[in-house]
Amino acid sequence: MALLFRNDAYQRACDAKVTSITEAGGIILDQTVFYGTSGGQPGDSGSMTLGNGLVIPIIGTITGETKEQIIHLTETGTLLKNGETVHLELNWERRFKLMQMHTACHLLSVVCPFPITGAAVAEDDSRVDFDLPDPTYTREFVTEALQKLVAENHPVTLQWIEESELDTNPGIVKSKNVRPPRGMGRLRLVVIGENGSVDSQPCGGTHVLRTGEIGSIHIAKIEKKGRENRRFRIRFGAMPEGQ
Repeated sequence: MALLFRNDAYQRACDAKVTSITEAGGIILDQTVFYGTSGGQPGDSGSMTLGNGLVIPIIGTITGETKEQIIHLTETGTLLKNGETVHLELNWERRFKLMQMHTACHLLSVVCPFPITGAAVAEDDSRVDFDLPDPTYTREFVTEALQKLVAENHPVTLQWIEESELDTNPGIVKSKNVRPPRGMGRLRLVVIGENGSVDSQPCGGTHVLRTGEIGSIHIAKIEKKGRENRRFRIRFGAMPEGQ
């Protein structure tokens, strides 16, 4: 299955052929622009137009037996047959917000250079959890540092490396509990800044092309989730005055 979002997160639509239907009615295609729920990022939503013009809402997408397979979910079953051609179109407004947020989470891991213990990307409120004992990382300090990286408008590019390179440089993985999937022979890096001057880490999600596209963001709150674990919540817009 060709996962078109891996190389071009800005492709909003494509034609595809049905390859199978799951027992639960999920639709599997030969290619897709839809990202499937994985790595803390939710799956895409949008629509599927059949050859007869009928438009079926895609309410979500999940991965199948492997992350190389995306299952498209609908509210009701369909009468699709293997080999039938359909047209896919993303809910682009939602997808772009997720791209902005996911890239912002990468920047947050740069501002807070501590082991990541958890993360979740959402349209309006994302979070990254850190094993962070340092109390100087306040909302104001982190927000200012994040906005500086956004304003510098660094390029965000993709690079593929051999799995063996991860063995020789394990420090590129920032997550304390989750390791990148192995077995494909190579890993995709999301690289921020010229030659990775800002950040470089394995990630299969979708991201904007330049940090300036993130726009205004701030740390809404920092929650204590243990003796040293801190949860940073990212939201769009400027930090409200008086908070």
